[in-house]
Amino acid sequence: MHQTLPPMHAPPTEGIKYIGSKLKLIPQVLELVKKVDAKTILDGFAGTTRVSQALAKLGYTVICSDVAPWTEVFGTCYLLNTKPRETYQPFIDHLNAVRPVDGWFTEHYGGRANGGCAIQADGLKKPWQRHNTRKLDAIRQEIENLNLDPVDKAVALTSLILALDRVDNSLGHFSAYLKAWAPRAYKELVLEVPQVFTSEGKHQVYQSDIFDLVPRVSVDLAYFDPPYGSNNEKMPPSRVRYAAYYHLWKSVVLFDKPALFGKAKRREDTSDPLAASVFEEFRTNTTGHFIAVEAIAQLIQETQARWILLSYSSGGRATAQQLDEVMQNNGKLLTTLELDYKRNVMAGMKWTDEWINDAETPNREFLFLLEKNTPLI
Repeated sequence: MHQTLPPMHAPPTEGIKYIGSKLKLIPQVLELVKKVDAKTILDGFAGTTRVSQALAKLGYTVICSDVAPWTEVFGTCYLLNTKPRETYQPFIDHLNAVRPVDGWFTEHYGGRANGGCAIQADGLKKPWQRHNTRKLDAIRQEIENLNLDPVDKAVALTSLILALDRVDNSLGHFSAYLKAWAPRAYKELVLEVPQVFTSEGKHQVYQSDIFDLVPRVSVDLAYFDPPYGSNNEKMPPSRVRYAAYYHLWKSVVLFDKPALFGKAKRREDTSDPLAASVFEEFRTNTTGHFIAVEAIAQLIQETQARWILLSYSSGGRATAQQLDEVMQNNGKLLTTLELDYKRNVMAGMKWTDEWINDAETPNREFLFLLEKNTPLI
């Protein structure tokens, strides 16, 4: 039976365009966290860190982690900041004032206006116009020259990424670019001080594979929003991965001028064999189980937390059945919420054939709150 519940008010957060963004899920995530007596929370696939930001603002102590280096930058900027926001304005003004230069980003990612066409003489589309990549080249070098402390540098890099996100020529990721320049691409790159805040929690920020991290941390609740693959048999397993979607943010953060490949000029280290996540792997193993679902089972078992909050899409009947088995085998399922953005409701429901056999809506977003069988003492 479906039940409509009012979502909890979420504090404001800041981030970039992101395919896996849980911005719309934050109120429901907070509502479920509020159901249990959790004080320390692991955000294990933090992405843009919006969930971590919201939790920190509400007084929870947050451990924020992701494999992406730009996530670590965002986490450091928002969770580890101890200064008033206005103290960053002078050096953001300084970065805005640097003289543009031709550099590595302009060489590979800067395009000319061409009367509105983003396809350049080399036949490739570009993610930014040259007037903005020239500023990017200058600002990124100046950030290195300033020898900032880790938090100040993270604030500067976050400001730069947010500014670049406002003037890009993409659909929200960097595996392909638009043929015609988006109106925002003509605007000037202008850095602004991120919406940093100070919080009392002793937060921690990591760039780590989740299986390397969970044996080293103990929390009350772990929130997992793993990257999703596709269980569509017509979609090859070597599709573009999450790491590849955001390769340019990695290059901005590392400033390592890597070897590139392909029409989108992706980093070689974001190629499928190097950047694939087990959670994106929707092939089955020799026992007929999805590799991704078995990875979730392993993650739940190895996580040192009393409660697990899992965000996942139904993705098909077999996936639903196997996830049901994972939940039943590893603890007590306290709540399952179906999220329907069109109806804007949060529906309370149990695992039943209603979901598994619903052929009309095979892909739906769910949140699962699990109490593990063996809670920590």
